[in-house]
Amino acid sequence: METAAAGSRRPPALRLLCPKKSVLSSPFPSLLWLVGSPRFLQPVTVAAALRCLRFLSDDGPFSPDLPHEADEIRGLLVRGFDIVGGLFVGSANFESDAGRALELAGELRERLFGERASHGMVGGCVDASTGDIRFLVSESGGSEVVEGQEVLWGDEPGRSLLEKGCLLRCELQLQLPLYLPSDETMSGIEARFSSLIESTAANLRSPHVSYLVEGPTATFDESHHSVILHGNNLNSVSQLPINTNTNKCSAKIVSCSEFLPTKRHDLSSIRENADAIQITVLSNQSLNISKAGSPAPMLKYFPAPAPAPASLRVIDLKLDILCYSSMDLPVAVAVSELVIPGLADQLSIMKKAIVSELLTQQPKLCPYHFIPPGLLIPLTAIYDTRYGEIEEKQSELRRNLHFRLGLPLDRPLLRTSNALTFGAMERRDRSSSKSGSSLLRDVHKEIPSSGVSGGIMSLIEGSYEYYHYLHDGIDDNGWGCAYRSLQTIMSWYRLQQYSSINVPSHREIQQVLVEIGDKDPSFIGSREWIGAIELSFVLDKLLGNSVMQASCKIINVRSGDELPEKCRELAIHFETQGTPVMIGGGVLAYTLLGVDYNEASGDCAFLILDPHYTGSDDLKKIVNGGWCAWKKSVDSKGRSFFLKDKFYNLLLPQRPNMV
Repeated sequence: METAAAGSRRPPALRLLCPKKSVLSSPFPSLLWLVGSPRFLQPVTVAAALRCLRFLSDDGPFSPDLPHEADEIRGLLVRGFDIVGGLFVGSANFESDAGRALELAGELRERLFGERASHGMVGGCVDASTGDIRFLVSESGGSEVVEGQEVLWGDEPGRSLLEKGCLLRCELQLQLPLYLPSDETMSGIEARFSSLIESTAANLRSPHVSYLVEGPTATFDESHHSVILHGNNLNSVSQLPINTNTNKCSAKIVSCSEFLPTKRHDLSSIRENADAIQITVLSNQSLNISKAGSPAPMLKYFPAPAPAPASLRVIDLKLDILCYSSMDLPVAVAVSELVIPGLADQLSIMKKAIVSELLTQQPKLCPYHFIPPGLLIPLTAIYDTRYGEIEEKQSELRRNLHFRLGLPLDRPLLRTSNALTFGAMERRDRSSSKSGSSLLRDVHKEIPSSGVSGGIMSLIEGSYEYYHYLHDGIDDNGWGCAYRSLQTIMSWYRLQQYSSINVPSHREIQQVLVEIGDKDPSFIGSREWIGAIELSFVLDKLLGNSVMQASCKIINVRSGDELPEKCRELAIHFETQGTPVMIGGGVLAYTLLGVDYNEASGDCAFLILDPHYTGSDDLKKIVNGGWCAWKKSVDSKGRSFFLKDKFYNLLLPQRPNMV
């Protein structure tokens, strides 16, 4: 390995946009594949780290099974992102291990794209004792290797990726006819199928294929382009501006930025409702017309192979790819160098999944796109929809993806309900959820600080909806606060994709309590209060009947004065479980969203979401009125928020352990 002469140039820096925990919290020892976008981002920039899962021997990370790794990662990465390096976590020998990581990353990249990288690659090590990263960088073409010195962690990395780039999406439904002679061997059938897939991929650049490129629906103050690119050369372009006469221009001057609104959104809104430049594949079967200019009808005849009779199988494929591009890249280049290769890659991946079942039941493969929390880049997972979401094969696939992406194994982040949804930005309703609800969500994010000096804040993790008195036209003023707290808790389970059941109404909650024998039939339709114990029964019943089983922990205190003593236990709950807590005492019930606790001084505050609010869903009114606010057990005027002469039960719902 050649090393550049010292002082010949400034040592390269390693820029990591991915969160530190995705690198430094990986198990020792392990091998991470570093993902970047060398074409669109600065050199040696890492946007994500993927764990290596497949190994050839007990040597573990030092002997990865590169063919299997390439097969799995090929379907996961969207075009526009690339393998830019490897990193050994827990390494003790920098000199040998960094070079080995660099070598392995180069080999994996070559298997993925069929050629050696023309961009710089990085190989590095994370010291097991200190967490320090040391790395080597190969220059373009790999002719020389230099040791880097500086590791830079990105500031607002998600914003950086969005400002520099955009997404392109292409969906394509295919029905491919496969003729199977009755005397054909299995190897012959596989060869026929492979030839069919290869010819389909080659036809993506056929003169008969065109690509319609469209941006989001135009707003009053912004227009967007529609461009048609022809597959044979991607040079002839028809531009169709909105509300103007058709005109011709060169695709080379139409950049991706012209297809998207000027206003960009943050990563959380992209996860909720993503916008991508839409690519539609068009087939023009009347391209060759007569000299007179009139399209001529075309008749195609597909003779059955002779002499043996043949059966016809129609292979249904649903392609759906995402690509990442810089905003200023010409759209013709993006289609030619990202979209078309992406479609060909997905065809190849589906071929491998289908070929073993050609003569039985064909897999129903469907791609889904995700940007799970903790990741900054989109990834694609191809699921076989023959299996239900809780079927063992589907669960095992998701579990492997969680391992590879460094995602927690106790929460569902890659279910189909977590997949990106695509729609125009200007139609986005920030107050509505994927489930279509118009309730306010996450209202605590707008409230001032707690006032606890030197405290550590522990908060709910994830989203919830605010249920309160009089919502849905139900007059529950004076008796329904615990019902409303239960509805908020149920909304949390639904929005975190643990359950798809609807948030229950008051009557449905009462029916559950009657069904399990806790209440008499006369309870249905009444205005009787319920408490923490009843809430735990309802959660067990409703969530136990869905795809998971939830359990609840209950804390009892004899007086409101004792609640501050439970702050440490509550802080642990929010840090480990992250679920909303119901506090019931006397005739009142509240939803607890977090605590701010100074262990040294004992000073603490409770983040209370109050279901007793009776007004409209006006966020400003709710926050200013203190209906969602930090509450101290005793305020500065000596007034107690929790009653001294009342006992309290705290319901702590547990997070199910599932993917």
